[in-house]
Amino acid sequence: MTTSTPVAAGSPQTLGFLLLDNFTLISLASAIEPLRMANQLAGRELYRWYTLSLDGAPVRASDGLQVTPDAATNMPLALDMVIVCGGIGPSRSVQREHIAWLQGQARQSRRLGAVCTGSWALARAGLLDGYETSIHWECLAAMQEAFPRVALTTRLFSIDRDRATASGGTAPLDMMLNLIGRDHGRELSAGISEMFIYDRVRGEQDQQRVPLKHVLGTTQPKLLEIVALMEANLEEPIGLDELAHYVDVSRRQLERLFQKYLHCSPSRYYLKLRLTRARQLLKQTPMSIIEVASACGFVSTPHFSKCYREYFGIPPRDERLGIGSRAPAAEPLHTKALAGLAQGDDGPDAPVSSAVLALAQAQGEPTYASVPL
Repeated sequence: MTTSTPVAAGSPQTLGFLLLDNFTLISLASAIEPLRMANQLAGRELYRWYTLSLDGAPVRASDGLQVTPDAATNMPLALDMVIVCGGIGPSRSVQREHIAWLQGQARQSRRLGAVCTGSWALARAGLLDGYETSIHWECLAAMQEAFPRVALTTRLFSIDRDRATASGGTAPLDMMLNLIGRDHGRELSAGISEMFIYDRVRGEQDQQRVPLKHVLGTTQPKLLEIVALMEANLEEPIGLDELAHYVDVSRRQLERLFQKYLHCSPSRYYLKLRLTRARQLLKQTPMSIIEVASACGFVSTPHFSKCYREYFGIPPRDERLGIGSRAPAAEPLHTKALAGLAQGDDGPDAPVSSAVLALAQAQGEPTYASVPL
């Protein structure tokens, strides 16, 4: 279940990015850069952000670069949302102090999020129980084992009530664009996408391409072979009896393998592969809906449309047109002088958000205030 949080007029939303050791720099940048561009295109500070560590000391990213945070976690910052930035070895990076601080943020009703493997920290703190959660596919199996109460998904990102989690890489960019679109309208989100030469904003239904061999290991070669046959024959699907014959198992054995390891029937899994391929073609090619249906093994367009709507929640025509729910634009925020922004809302001793400097530098850009809100 996803809900949109109303935007308070009169002040920017403030986000804190908690950096864990060996966090991935690309995920941090993918989460922050959309906020910077939202401010630039709006011509005012819609978002403010701080990078954080437990003691304010530099944190080393997975590529060896060090980032000096804006503040330590014990500083009294008025945060609206906290996003945990993880990377390599999250089980080693998460400390008791991280858990205690995150639990304290939750008690203050802060929205919580994570990018890459940052979800591990929230799960360790017991803050993702019952929430749909995304994490990088390399950690899926381990996290499922360690935190069975977390509703893990292979989606690129998940927004479930007051939790927002992204799998890693550039997926945080899609998550933030979706959040910004909910807060301030689709026009601003689309403008940011154009500035980043990002030709398609992926949605919550988009999946990580998780290598099946990573999930199953080498213990199920028959199942891996069957799935490979399915993936190679999407336009002309192979019957289940024929698939079973190819790998020398009975149809009953075939169905047992899918139920035990993939938790669905073989026909359902095959349909998922075909519909996922159809979605890619609808979004990335000029092929007609009839052509897409044919290329993905559907004998009729009405049947294709029915299956597509049941699986993704919208018909293929709306997917092609990019029709989705749009949050109402937020009320204009009060204009503040740059000098006033520099001090922030947390007192004279609070750190200055880098959003202030970025917005000041952006005033000379031709796109400054180019998206009216």
